Amino acid sequence: MKRIYDFSRNPAHRNYTVADLKNLKGSGRTLSMANPANNEELRACVEAGIDLFVVGADQMADVRQIAPNHFTGAGSTWAQFGSDDEIVAHAYETMRNGADMYYTLRSLDVMERMAKDGIPVQSHIGLIPTFSHHCGGLRAWGRTADEAMKVYETLKRMEDVGVFAVEVECLAEEVLAAVNQKTTVVTFSLGSGNAGDAIFSFVADICGEASEEDKPPKHAYAFGNVGRLHKQIHEERVDALSQFHSEVTARNFPYPETNIGMRDGEHAKFLEALDKWSSTHQ
Repeated sequence: MKRIYDFSRNPAHRNYTVADLKNLKGSGRTLSMANPANNEELRACVEAGIDLFVVGADQMADVRQIAPNHFTGAGSTWAQFGSDDEIVAHAYETMRNGADMYYTLRSLDVMERMAKDGIPVQSHIGLIPTFSHHCGGLRAWGRTADEAMKVYETLKRMEDVGVFAVEVECLAEEVLAAVNQKTTVVTFSLGSGNAGDAIFSFVADICGEASEEDKPPKHAYAFGNVGRLHKQIHEERVDALSQFHSEVTARNFPYPETNIGMRDGEHAKFLEALDKWSSTHQ
């Protein structure tokens, strides 16, 4: 555990620092990374020993309460803000709230502006779902030599403007294996093979929360079957609610054992007092 000052200059500890992640390359170590979406998932990821987190910017207060020492990234979606100034302002706010890196899909100019100010910037290469319109839909990337070179050139342009890390999504595994040691950028592999500096997957995919009807992507390997439990909980909930409804309409519920009764002798006294009050107030 490393002693640091966070980006608001508060003393803190982190399991990994920016420097640690940069030094991963060539070390033979690979870290795990996931995206806990709520406090329950955060606690589960901490207890499971997941190394790195990426979360929504509005989660940072909860992260720093539940997982104060975990390296955690947050950011903004491509269309969340209109102007560059708004994005940069959001980056500062997110870092002030305890983030360790900031994710953005915006222009290289924006990335460079943040990086020059000292913000560890994360971006994205390979399949970028937000930009799937431009490439004909959701698909794998880097399956031809020409496209693989274009991805690498994009990565090097990001490196040149100071990008610290990238999510590498659905890129041919041979491509990431070939380029990972040719860049200083830290790589988080999602469906791109095991050559990344960290392997990222979604909590829902890891835990098996999707049903077969959802048709999860190829990289979504389920290590659990939480979906079965969700289905069981739903069925139990419907069954309980149905029984409640039936007993209410049959005028059986509330049951005697769930009701509250008056103390012995108090009922008769109350009825007598009620009759007297009614007779004098007609």
